[in-house]
Order: sequence, then structure tokens, then C-alpha cells
Amino acid sequence: MADRGVWRPPRTCEDYWSEWKHCKGIRNLFHNYYTYGEAPSCGQWKIDYGNCRKWEKSKSPDAKESLCKSERARLLEKQKYDPVWQLRKSPPRDWYLPLGQDKPK
Repeated sequence: MADRGVWRPPRTCEDYWSEWKHCKGIRNLFHNYYTYGEAPSCGQWKIDYGNCRKWEKSKSPDAKESLCKSERARLLEKQKYDPVWQLRKSPPRDWYLPLGQDKPK
């Protein structure tokens, strides 16, 4: 995050704004309600946008710390879930054969 000694937010302020707009969109609301049974909480995106703007205007250390904490929380949330598919260590032994047309069923 350091650029010649000057800290910059992890994302541009417009990214936080567009994430908030996407989160509040009817399509996303419907998807989250259908999938999880509840509406998504979009407040953090708006808070992050406000902190980003505050950082751009006044270089507030509180805004910087809040943005860093929010991004760390997002990364930890992403890493919390295991992958859906089991990753393999090597390819199958017959990976070079044509796809199952000649294999008996």
C-alpha cells in the first residue's frame, strides 16, 4: 500500500461507491434474499466510502485505520470458507486420451 512513502487506500473511492450501489441494487437484493433468506448488509461499503473521502481530503489517521481494518475483515471473511471442489495434486493418469467416446459405460 505504500507508494514512495505515501499511503493510499487499498481501492479507489469510486470502487467503494460502486460496491455500495451494487449491494443496494434490486437484483442483488433479490439474489441475497433468495439465496440466504435475508437482505445483504451494505452499510460497511458506505462507511468505507466516507472514510476514503475523508482520507483524500484531510489525510485523517482514523479514516486510514478504519479502511485498513475493514479490508482486513473482508480478506478474513473470504478465507473462512473452504473451496467447493477438492483440488488434485496431479492430473489423472489417462489425461491425454480422447474424452470418453471409446470408454464403455
